[in-house]
This record gives sequence, C-alpha cells and structure tokens, in this order.
Amino acid sequence: MQEATDAYTKVGKITRTPRDLEASLLLKAASQLQSIKDNWGSESEKLEEALLYNRKLWTIFMSTITQADNPMPIDVKNNIASLGAFVLHQTLVVQNGPGTSDMLTSLISINRELAAGLHASAA
Repeated sequence: MQEATDAYTKVGKITRTPRDLEASLLLKAASQLQSIKDNWGSESEKLEEALLYNRKLWTIFMSTITQADNPMPIDVKNNIASLGAFVLHQTLVVQNGPGTSDMLTSLISINRELAAGLHASAA
C-alpha cells in the first residue's frame, strides 16, 4: 500500500504546475503560522522557524518578479512587490516583539488569499 502512495505522490509532484506549487508553499507557510497563532505561547520556539520559512518564500517571489524574463504584467509585479514589502516588514515587527498572536493574522491572510488566487487562475 505504501508503494502505491509513494508512486501517487511522485506523479503528483511531476504533474504539478508552478502555480500549484506556489499555492501549496503559501498554504504550508500559512498553516505553520496558523498553528502557532492557535497555540500561542506553547509553540513560541517554532515561531522563528515559521517566520524564516515565510520570509524566504516571499524573498523568492520578490526576486522572481524582478527578473527581466518574467512575463507578468507590470501592475501584477508591483502588487506582489508591495505585498512582499509588507510581509517582510510585518515579519520584522513580529520578530522584534513583544508580540501577540493577532500579529500573525495579516501574514496568514495574505498567504491564503494569494494561494486561492493562484489556484483559481490555474484552473
């Protein structure tokens, strides 16, 4: 049974579109942050790791949109850059604490909304 599951997972990775992959990564980051928010105080050691993952993800997005061969329209690039700047700023605010669980809400929401948009445009 495990072999079938592994084979299915491998095929899923091969057939996944770049938008699906981006959406999955955003949802993973949102899930990590949501777990910390829901268990605030008991998972504080995981906060740095989750924020680092999210920051790396957004740094990659932002560097990708600035590449000359990126075909996205300029207004979409500008929107992603603005969101990325906000995400990076908000991450620093949370890291510099003392923070509250509510400080993660905007990061979670942005990741989920962008993932939903990527899934919708891939369909």
